[in-house]
Amino acid sequence: MTMRLPEFNVYKDLLKDKSGLIINPDKSYLLESRLNPVAKKWGHDSLESMSKALQGVPDQKLVNEIVEAMTTNETSFFRDTRPFELMKEYVLPTLFEKRQTQKGLKVWCAASSSGQEPYSLAMMLQDNFLEKMPGWRVDIKATDISLDILEQAKTGIYSQFEVQRGLDIMTLMKHFTQEGDKWQLKDTIRNMIKFDYFNLLDSMSTLGTFDMILCRNVLIYFDETDKKDILERMSKLLAPDGYLFLGGAETVLGITDSFKPVPDKRGLYVRSDAPDEVANPAAQAVG
Repeated sequence: MTMRLPEFNVYKDLLKDKSGLIINPDKSYLLESRLNPVAKKWGHDSLESMSKALQGVPDQKLVNEIVEAMTTNETSFFRDTRPFELMKEYVLPTLFEKRQTQKGLKVWCAASSSGQEPYSLAMMLQDNFLEKMPGWRVDIKATDISLDILEQAKTGIYSQFEVQRGLDIMTLMKHFTQEGDKWQLKDTIRNMIKFDYFNLLDSMSTLGTFDMILCRNVLIYFDETDKKDILERMSKLLAPDGYLFLGGAETVLGITDSFKPVPDKRGLYVRSDAPDEVANPAAQAVG
């Protein structure tokens, strides 16, 4: 580790306090690769120099830039295809059947990064369900802690490299228009999503309730106490027969009793008090 421990601890404590992100000394290379550009922008010749500016009452803009640089995560369209298969083949058909009276669904994509996850969900909904279901409304709330990445996501503009990761040519041509070397999502998809700032450490009491929550590949960055707290607060927002998606490497087991896994459906969870037909859908297992 090239950075001295006292300086490292300044960043470690700031990130834990502001975002819940846990970073250990063996990840100091992440600090250096992501924060050196921030230090240079603010006129510092090193992270050690910038750490001094974080003592006392630091500039809030600097704090925000540091948090944003460290919390922007890797993403792509239809990332880890299995969860989207589960949504398409089991979860969404089940929810649509149960919500026939309301003709509406509410979904929360937590830590939505640059927008590929909620846009993937919107395209799948449009192509497989909503085109054949007039009168239905699906509201997708997408949140992130990074203001910059939210503004980028709202534009619905992606590079050739980004659209090639996860999108087949038919989906690309149907839902995007090419503008120079960029691809712009059409308004039919963009208008399905409302992007907002939200820190998972903050109160969730104003968010409302949801039929499905996607919180994938996020909790791995939190300590056990914060994971438990976030999951238990999320359980209060999820409908009794709703579904929670976590990342393939994440689990609720040993962390909280508020959720339980759905058998044979990796990454899919229901509330611990969910009805039996929701919690044990053996008869409708995806092949």
